[in-house]
Amino acid sequence: MLADALEHLVRGLVSNPDDVVVSDLDRRRVRTLEVRVNPEDIGKVIGRQGRTASALRTVITALAGREQVRVDFVDVDRRQRRN
Repeated sequence: MLADALEHLVRGLVSNPDDVVVSDLDRRRVRTLEVRVNPEDIGKVIGRQGRTASALRTVITALAGREQVRVDFVDVDRRQRRN
């Protein structure tokens, strides 16, 4: 449910909604939602000084209740350059 909610919110922000992918990863005690968007849209998702990303994290944390959730925004271009 959290991944679907986050995907819905992010799709509303970006110019290329079909490129949005949210992965739900379970790592030890913390659930991680990894968001991948088109490289052109990463600035829209992060926002000025990280305000949009922070707001998205706040909404997801509120929906999660007591469950610990981490939201990561992955820059696809950077990860590909490292390999």
